[in-house]
Amino acid sequence: MTYDYIIIGGGIVGISTAWQLQQRFPKLKILLLEKEEAFSMHQTGHNSGVVHAGVYYAPGSLKARFCKAGAAATEAFCAEHNLPFDRCGKVLVATSDAELRRMKGLIERCRINGIDVEELTRSQLEKSEPNIEGLGALLVPGTAIVDYRKVASTMADCFVRLGGEARLGHEVVALEESAEAVTAIARHRGKTVTVRGRFLIACSGLMADRTARMLGIPIDFRIIPFRGEYYRLPPKHNKIVNHLIYPVPDPDLPFLGVHLTRMIDGSVTVGPNAVLGWKREGYDRLNLSLLDTWEMVTFAGFWRLLQEQLVTGLIETKNSLWKPGYLKLVQKYCPQLQLSDLLPYPPGIRAQAVMEDGSLVHDFLFAETPRTLHVCNAPSPAATAAIPIGSHICDRVTDHLKGD
Repeated sequence: MTYDYIIIGGGIVGISTAWQLQQRFPKLKILLLEKEEAFSMHQTGHNSGVVHAGVYYAPGSLKARFCKAGAAATEAFCAEHNLPFDRCGKVLVATSDAELRRMKGLIERCRINGIDVEELTRSQLEKSEPNIEGLGALLVPGTAIVDYRKVASTMADCFVRLGGEARLGHEVVALEESAEAVTAIARHRGKTVTVRGRFLIACSGLMADRTARMLGIPIDFRIIPFRGEYYRLPPKHNKIVNHLIYPVPDPDLPFLGVHLTRMIDGSVTVGPNAVLGWKREGYDRLNLSLLDTWEMVTFAGFWRLLQEQLVTGLIETKNSLWKPGYLKLVQKYCPQLQLSDLLPYPPGIRAQAVMEDGSLVHDFLFAETPRTLHVCNAPSPAATAAIPIGSHICDRVTDHLKGD
C-alpha cells in the first residue's frame, strides 16, 4: 500500500496534523508513526499543562498568532470532548524595580497582541494572592490549564475513528525520497518495516534535525536539549495560590523562570529551571548519551551559545545541583515555602533549535523538499497552539499532491 500522507511523531503537533488532514480528506490514506509504545511520551507529556494566552510573544510572529488561536481552539476541543479545562488565570509578579519596568513593556505587548491584561498594585496583589509578595503584578485572566496527554490521546482517537492509521512502536531510522514517493524505513520489535507515501510530514521534536538529515537536507541548526526540572508541593499547599504565579521574565533569556503552577489534578508544581541536557530523552536524575553529547560538542553553534549564556548557564546548573538556590528563586515571591516543601516531580526536556552562529530559534522553523515538510522547531507554546499549527501545516502541504 502507498499512503497519501505519512506523519512522523506522536506528540501533540503530529497528532493534530494527522487528525486535521484526515478531517479535510476523509478518503485519503494517512499513516501516523510513533516510535514509543504510547503517544505523548516526550515534550507533550512532560510540560506544565499551561494553555498560554500569548503574553510574551513578538507581535506578528507565528507564536503570537498561533498561541491566541490555539488557546481558543484547545478550550473548544476540551468542551466538545468533555476534557478538564480550568481557566485559572496567570499572575506575573514583579519583585524589583527592573521587573516593574519590564512589566510595562509586557502590558504594551499584550495590547498589540489583543490579550486581556490587568495591572495590579502591591495591595491588589496581596488581596488576590495572600501568599505571594511583590511590588506589583499583571493579571492575565485568559491563561488556563489542561492535561495535554489526554488532549493528544483524544485527538488520536478522533484521527483513527475518521479512518486514519496509527502505528506505535515504529521508530523511523531512514528515509528515501524519489520523484514519485517517500519511503520510510522503521524498526518495530526488532524487525524492519518499510512504508511508502506520496508525501511525508516530520513532527519529530527532539529528533527534528536528525530526521531532516536522513534526507540530506542542508540544515544550519542543531537541536540542543534543555532539561527543565520541577518539584511538587505537598498536598497541604494545594491551595497556596489562586492563579498560576510567574516571575516577570528577563527578555534577554529564552525561558520564563521558575513558577508555581496549579495542575489540572489539583496539585501545585514548582519550576522549571533550564539546564543543558546531555541526553535528548534524559528524564532520570543522571543522564548521558555519548551520541547526543558528541553531536552537541562538535557543533560550532553550541560553543557560541555557551559563550553567550555562560553566566546564566552556570547559575542554572548551580541551582539544579543545590536545592537552596532553586528554592531562593521561588521565595522571591512566595517566602513561606521551605526546602521540605520541594518534593520530587518528573523533569521535561525542551527541544531547542540553535543556529550555527549560536542564536536560539525563537519561532517555528520549517524545512522542505519536494515531497516532505519538516517541523524543525516547535517551541513553547507549541502544545497550546497545536491545533492552529496543524492547520497551518495542512495548508502548506495540501497543494503538493494535486499534480500527482
